[in-house]
Amino acid sequence: MPVSLGGQAPASFDLKSAHLPLLALQLKSPDLELLKRELGERYGDQPEFFDHDPLLIDLHGLGEAPPPDLAVVSQLLHSHRLRAVAVHARDDAQREAAQAAGLPIADGVNLPRTEAPAAAPVPAPTPVTPSALVIDKPLRSGQQVYARGRDLVVLAQVNPGAEVIADGHIHVYAPLRGKAMAGARGNADARIFALAMAPELISIAGIYRTSEVALPADLHGKAAQVRLLSTPDGDKLVIEALSS
Repeated sequence: MPVSLGGQAPASFDLKSAHLPLLALQLKSPDLELLKRELGERYGDQPEFFDHDPLLIDLHGLGEAPPPDLAVVSQLLHSHRLRAVAVHARDDAQREAAQAAGLPIADGVNLPRTEAPAAAPVPAPTPVTPSALVIDKPLRSGQQVYARGRDLVVLAQVNPGAEVIADGHIHVYAPLRGKAMAGARGNADARIFALAMAPELISIAGIYRTSEVALPADLHGKAAQVRLLSTPDGDKLVIEALSS
């Protein structure tokens, strides 16, 4: 039987739709030991990288594989200061797994999927925005700077052993000789720009390259940018010279 609500607005509350900023963990394997190991490798040495952020567990990437125990997944995430709040499921088995873990199901969610970008001219670095975190002093070995939820701009040298991390782009208007990790929370569109590219490690959205793979001579120590390219063989980092 339909229920008719009165026209008078309640004095104690309003009920409105909300658009919340959520991280999404897109599971690609049901192997919990693998997940535990790789979370530890990626974030184990940065215990305060997350700040009890709400997170959506996306199971669509599992395909036909049986879903893992989502209560265990939630515990793993909790150990890294992440809070699972809902599950994005594609079939009944995944919905049952969410219900067994006491997690609500978020249907109708549109999550970004990685697609190969169309060929286009590479743009120059974007101007500094007011929301960017700006560092104007050299970073020494052992120092770490993290721009949570924004771009990072460094106006001085990033020395070996130093780390610069941003959820958005990283701009280094000086030599980059330490580690630079852009798109730290999965933004595959993030880029790294440096006036003298000679890093120990570069990473975008978790895809990384270390100095063990030497840069070509025409890029090492030169003005260059790093971006993420999706190919049929997987994601890879592309390093390109910046045109003057």
